Amino acid sequence: MAGYMINKLSEKRISCPHCGHHLHATLDASGGDQDYYDECPSCCMEIHYHLHVDEYRKKIHLTIDSDDEQVF
Repeated sequence: MAGYMINKLSEKRISCPHCGHHLHATLDASGGDQDYYDECPSCCMEIHYHLHVDEYRKKIHLTIDSDDEQVF
């Protein structure tokens, strides 16, 4: 019997944490958990993406931020 598989490609509408521009991000969960950066096409600032694949609950969690927070 085949197990339930998470759809490895999905599209998510997000807002740039810098300028608020709406864009569509294609998520590829085939590589498991990922941290990566991409540039906003509107303001050219980098967006930090953190993708977490929850195999137990069969869900993909995406967190985005500007990655310019300072820790003291």
